[in-house]
Amino acid sequence: MTLDGLRHLAERLLEPFVDGADRVGLTPDGISVIAFGFAVLAGGSYAAAGTPVSGYDPSPTLYVAGAFFVFLNGWMDLLDGALARRQGTDSMSGDLLDHVLDRYADIVIIAGLAAGIESFFIGFLAITGVLMTSYLGTQAQAVGLDRVYGGLVGRADRLAIIGVVTAVSGVFTATFAGLTLVGWLLVFLAAVGHLTALQRFYGSMRALD
Repeated sequence: MTLDGLRHLAERLLEPFVDGADRVGLTPDGISVIAFGFAVLAGGSYAAAGTPVSGYDPSPTLYVAGAFFVFLNGWMDLLDGALARRQGTDSMSGDLLDHVLDRYADIVIIAGLAAGIESFFIGFLAITGVLMTSYLGTQAQAVGLDRVYGGLVGRADRLAIIGVVTAVSGVFTATFAGLTLVGWLLVFLAAVGHLTALQRFYGSMRALD
């Protein structure tokens, strides 16, 4: 279950946007920073969704807004790499910046989700699962293997799931076993994140044997 296998299709759809970004003089590093900005907006929207304002519940609007920013973050994350290849400026430093900002983006988004429902322990488990998934993907490359994108849930899948579930949370506020949809989303991210990390670890160990 990984959307990373559809990267080639996504990059074809990106071509008009790559053309536009190139024409206005944007750089891949600049787009990476813009992508992180959208992640910050998403995390802030999710965190604020749990704070009533003068008796008004802002969560429907803010969860939908957060979902929109998450999708923009994912779209920009694809655009920076495509633009780097178009401009011939792909580099190790750009790759490093992209990965560092992606990890901070993951942290900000998930922390915002946890803060919005005040479920910090589950949020901690979700963040560590996501970070370990990403770590195992790049650590495989550090020991001489190809970078690992596969597993139960990759970053593209994760952003898509977060976006869809939080958008639905804007209009569906019921709870199950004491948790809202966002709470169950964090449980899912925690469980699948750690399982994906272990799956990548197992696959890498087998490849090294």
